Amino acid sequence: MNIGEIARRAGVSRSTVSYALSGKRPVSDDTRRKIQQVIDQLGYRPNASARALANGRTSTIGLVFPPAGNHYTGMQLDFIGSVVEAAAAHDYDVLLSPSGVDSDRSFQRLLGERRVDGAILMEIRLEDDRVDHLADLDFPSVAIGRTARPEGGWWVGLDHTALAEACVHHLADLGHRRVAFVNRPEQLLRAGYESAHRGLDGFTKAAAERGLTVRSYTCGDDARSGQACLERILRDDPATTGLVTLNEAALGGLYRGLAQAGRHVPRDFSVTGVVAGRWAETVTPQLTAADVPAEEMGRLAVDLLVERLDDPEASPRNHLLVPPISLRASTGPALGLT
Repeated sequence: MNIGEIARRAGVSRSTVSYALSGKRPVSDDTRRKIQQVIDQLGYRPNASARALANGRTSTIGLVFPPAGNHYTGMQLDFIGSVVEAAAAHDYDVLLSPSGVDSDRSFQRLLGERRVDGAILMEIRLEDDRVDHLADLDFPSVAIGRTARPEGGWWVGLDHTALAEACVHHLADLGHRRVAFVNRPEQLLRAGYESAHRGLDGFTKAAAERGLTVRSYTCGDDARSGQACLERILRDDPATTGLVTLNEAALGGLYRGLAQAGRHVPRDFSVTGVVAGRWAETVTPQLTAADVPAEEMGRLAVDLLVERLDDPEASPRNHLLVPPISLRASTGPALGLT
């Protein structure tokens, strides 16, 4: 079924049907009702490409989400799902683009061919050419994370600095004096990933405030790397009694390394960090953690992007989230304390 058949049955021209669908030119109420009646009878749905040509909108948003490693983590998959659900609530589809930089061919196609009305950018770096490029083009976008200069931008972020600080203070309050920090992979730190840098800053600052003896480690996003990292921690300083991690993908390996070293959690060793709540609850004992609200972040990002699309003159807005630490079973008093 097409516009020509609708026009024939409604007794009007093809252009009149097109104007009624696109709203580009006025159509009388009687004619509009006649056309709508035919459309309802035929169950007609305009082709998405035709709609885009008619009104300049694709009803699609891009999720620019390069995997940081060779796979997506559980937290990242949770976020992708939350964006898709939130977009559907606004009657938008989602196109996933695994693009890394503004010179990436996939990223350029997304923009040059106007496949999407706006974009949500993931895996933000302190210096991020994608954010700068879209700002220069005045292309509607929302970032998940903050660059080094987030003022005047549209973004939703976690305060990794404050969250890492809270984890350190929690361990220090329990009497832990020698603590390790398990960060994301080395290549992400070198690339300037904001979560890795801001988390390290928060850990370092809080540890200095509490006078702790600390070591920082980068770790691959997988269980094997987590186990190797834990072995390195205990080899470097066997007196370590606690750790803070930003690396949920390595969490299972960290636990396995502790078990093989004969360290009982939390009697002999406490573990805490910043991970998605449902992943914190998959390990035994369940992880005391600042739970990443992936679903809320996805919803907020979509809401901000739709706001930009509906009102191009709207003033920039952002959300910086600081979820509290959920006390579970992986932290306890340091050895020798009651």
